[in-house]
Amino acid sequence: MGMPLSTSVGTGSVVHVRHTPVGHRFVYPIAFVRVPLSVWPTLSVPLLGVDRPNLFSLRRADHGARDGGDLAAWLSGVLRTHGLDAVADGEAVLQTFPRLLGYVFNPVSFWFCHDAQGQLRAVLAEVNNTFGERHTYVVAHPDHRPIASTDVFEVAKVFHVSPFFPVSGVYRFRFDLSQKRSAVSIDYFENGQPQLSTRLTGRLAPLGGRALAGWAMRFPFMTFGVMWRIHVQALKLWRKRVPFFRKPEPPLERISS
Repeated sequence: MGMPLSTSVGTGSVVHVRHTPVGHRFVYPIAFVRVPLSVWPTLSVPLLGVDRPNLFSLRRADHGARDGGDLAAWLSGVLRTHGLDAVADGEAVLQTFPRLLGYVFNPVSFWFCHDAQGQLRAVLAEVNNTFGERHTYVVAHPDHRPIASTDVFEVAKVFHVSPFFPVSGVYRFRFDLSQKRSAVSIDYFENGQPQLSTRLTGRLAPLGGRALAGWAMRFPFMTFGVMWRIHVQALKLWRKRVPFFRKPEPPLERISS
């Protein structure tokens, strides 16, 4: 029997390694929160607001259908559509960047969906691009068995993220999660060849005012810096003459597996 991931704050790093046509690597410090959906209505943490202003804030309109509506209903609908509602019938935990001073850009957030015994059964990866578009990838075993830290999941890439990669190929996801650590790997392959490796890792501590105050002192401009760093890295790739791909229309379906 497992245990759903608890309310926490993580500090760590994101690593991007481009393999082709030129090598390119960068590492940035990050911080994130993990919040079970069931605690949103009663969550009371200094410096953190839920659907209200504060130094940090979580907003329903930043996730799910992006309409500010019931996230539990949206999540249940997605799981039901993919035949996962009977097994992922326990706690759903969101891992994301919260807003800082009202601003955030989340390249990817994760919904970790557990069964009633606390075992991880599905992950929803909410991806945003810099054009204001979004797409959700549903990651689970075909037979819906629990997800282990060594499991690798492959999903087709259908959504434009970077102008330096085409909308083709596959992502390979891996999730190594515990109450004290989070490690998510997202590797992009095309024609069986690795194109990009991404690692998001962090050590976790209880979510509280002290942890958030420490975040604000260590990373006071992190959420603003995410968008800035995306453009800085894009400029570096352009200077390396990496081929540029025009943005296609987004997929008609906003959710895929």
